[in-house]
Amino acid sequence: MPLGLGNIFNGLFKQYGHTVILLLRFIDVAMLLGAAWVSHYLWLHRFVIDQDYRIVVALGTLAAIIFFEIGQVYRPWRNDAMRGEVARIVRAWVSAVVSVISIVALIRLHFWFGSSYRWIITWWILGLLFVLSARSLLVHLLQWLRARGWSQGRIVLVGLNQMAVAVGRQLNHSSWAGLHVVGYVDDCSEQQPSLDDFSLPRLGELEDLTAIVTEKAIDEVWIAFPGESLAERAQHELRHLPVSIRLVIDCYAFKQSKFLSLNTVAGIPTLDVSVSPLHGVNRYIKEIEDRVLAFVLLILISPLLLLIAIGVKLSSKGPVFYRQERVGWNNRSFTMLKFRSMPVDAEAKTGAVWAKPGENRATPFGGFLRKTSLDELPQLINVLKGDMSLVGPRPERPDFVEVFKDQVPNYMKKHMVKAGITGWAQVNGWRGDTDLNRRIEHDLYYIQHWSIWFDLEIALRTVLTGFINKNAY
Repeated sequence: MPLGLGNIFNGLFKQYGHTVILLLRFIDVAMLLGAAWVSHYLWLHRFVIDQDYRIVVALGTLAAIIFFEIGQVYRPWRNDAMRGEVARIVRAWVSAVVSVISIVALIRLHFWFGSSYRWIITWWILGLLFVLSARSLLVHLLQWLRARGWSQGRIVLVGLNQMAVAVGRQLNHSSWAGLHVVGYVDDCSEQQPSLDDFSLPRLGELEDLTAIVTEKAIDEVWIAFPGESLAERAQHELRHLPVSIRLVIDCYAFKQSKFLSLNTVAGIPTLDVSVSPLHGVNRYIKEIEDRVLAFVLLILISPLLLLIAIGVKLSSKGPVFYRQERVGWNNRSFTMLKFRSMPVDAEAKTGAVWAKPGENRATPFGGFLRKTSLDELPQLINVLKGDMSLVGPRPERPDFVEVFKDQVPNYMKKHMVKAGITGWAQVNGWRGDTDLNRRIEHDLYYIQHWSIWFDLEIALRTVLTGFINKNAY
């Protein structure tokens, strides 16, 4: 291969995987389009894809791009993480195909007659095989290039701590990065911290750094030990060498490191301590998820809603719905709907009262609704209006919020997302008159780990186990 082309490839794969990740996006789209063409030719024996099929291919490819991003398919990957990568691709591609089938079935039912259903099944199978095969080939290509000395940026770490060991392990196992940590220099000769039996060789002291960089052809020096004095010394030692110098942020130095995440906002690096997941595209994804599913569910259960409404009217005088002020997203109040389970004047004398076991304020039919959580179904209307989400922390009355915010640590952080009909706390049994601290812990865990898949898991667990609960009264 000519020297110029070799230098291009070498530079391509030394840019820490950014180019590789971009390349993967183009490869995935090409593989899905190729699989669609092959499927079309197998079943219809035409070289040019028909117009109706082109619409479906365009929708499917767009859905794949969206769900691949949501499913973190394009996050940096490693050789030893391909199993997890396959699972993410399968989930994302299944979601894309199901969404397209749903759209086409609702808009153009006649499309499915004939061989159409066989074509899309073949496309789904071939698309998955093509994408996985292309990624496997790329992995082997990177390994082949790396074995010949290409894409191997050599790094020396200055200073040693737990973060330095984590950096060394991550880079040395990351096939997408094309970087290799040769070792570290440190004036302290104490035993280095370990991480999963991974260790780095000590190459010498800080005063040896210039000789080490020259002798071992080091491309970059990463300063992993906090402290301005060490950084200044390292820069002074390397002042005559054209070597890149980087500072590593030591997340382990923070006591609450499990709550921290690195982010970039308008090109500005930030260390996020407490951030709502509903920003950027995530907000619109969850909004679409909520409103589409709420609309579909309301249509499907409309006969049940009608029967419950008749039962409420026959059980006691008053309106079908019970309207109650609750606190939701960004501390904003909204009117939450329930099927009325108590007489109209049940709280006329007591005011807002926390529901407790053994109370007899509900009507017999209302008690059944509470026990089965069927009184919560009208909140699907709140979801459709945008006041609530299908999944999220349960909202509370303003009177209780004023009390709890001073009693329960981080209570108000639950309002960083929309309130939900069901939530992580509820499916784990923390509903009703239970420990508020544990409930908030689960709510904050949900906010920190939110994803579409997490929402679907909570929704599924609610359907399977969440309606009837010993703490529902």
